[in-house]
Amino acid sequence: MSGKSPDELSFWEHLDEVRKILFRLVGVWLILAIGFFIAMPYLFDHVILAPCNDDFITYDGLKWLAAHLHLDDGFFTQEFHVKLININLAAPFFIHISTSLWLAVVISVPFLLSQIWVFISPALYEYEKQGIRKALFLGTGMFFIGVAVGYFVIFPLTLRFLTTYDLSVAITNEISLNSYIDNFMMLILSMGIAFELPLVTWLLSLMGIVNRTFLRKYRRHALIIIVAVAAIITPTGDPFTLTAVSIPLYLLYELSILMVKKQETEEVVAEK
Repeated sequence: MSGKSPDELSFWEHLDEVRKILFRLVGVWLILAIGFFIAMPYLFDHVILAPCNDDFITYDGLKWLAAHLHLDDGFFTQEFHVKLININLAAPFFIHISTSLWLAVVISVPFLLSQIWVFISPALYEYEKQGIRKALFLGTGMFFIGVAVGYFVIFPLTLRFLTTYDLSVAITNEISLNSYIDNFMMLILSMGIAFELPLVTWLLSLMGIVNRTFLRKYRRHALIIIVAVAAIITPTGDPFTLTAVSIPLYLLYELSILMVKKQETEEVVAEK
C-alpha cells in the first residue's frame, strides 16, 4: 500500500488500492491460464482423465482392500475403464479454454489470500495479525486438502459407481466429455470450498458468534443442512454421490467442534 497509514487513506485511495490488487490478481490468473492452456493436452491425459483408467491410485487402493478384507464385490475388484465421447463439435475447444481458466483459479488461491493479507494487514494490531495470518495459512492448506480429497476420493468413487451401475442390460453407458468435465470440476472445487468449514467456524468462534456448546446442541440440525448442501453441490444428485460428499462434510463439522473455543462456563466446569 502507499506510505500513508490505512486511517489516513481516503475512500477513493482505498478503491485505488483494491483496483491495484484486482489488476495483479487478473494478471496472475491470465498468466497461469495461458500456461495451463499450453500444457492442457498433457494435463488432460495424465491428470484430468486419469480417473478413467484402471491404474489410478484410488482403484489400486480398492483392489488392495478387496484382497486384504476378502471382498468379492465387483465395485472393488473389476477392471475399470471409461471411454468418453464427444457429441458437440466445438466442445473440445471450449473445454480446453474453460478448464485452463478453472485450474488457474484453483492454483491462484494462495496468491489471492496473500493479496488479501497485504490489503488488510496494515490496519491490524499485532495480535490480530497473528490470528489472521494463521487463518489465511490454514484456509489455504484446507482448500488444497479438500481439492485432493475431491480428486483422489470423491470423484473417482462417484465415477466408478455411476459408470458401472446397470439399470438394464439393454442400456449401454456412454459418458459425454461435457458431462465428465462438469462433474469433475464441480465436485473437486466444491470439496475445496467445503473444507473451509473448520476455518469459518473457528473465525466465528473468535468473534463470539458460535461456541462448542452451540455446535454440539445443533448437531442434528447441522446434519440436515449438510445433506441439503451436498444435494445442491453434487451435479448428479444420486444417493451415492450425495453420501460420498455428505460424510466428509459431517466429519469436518465434528472437526470444527474440536477447533472452536468453549464457553466460559464449560471451561470452569472442566477446571473443577
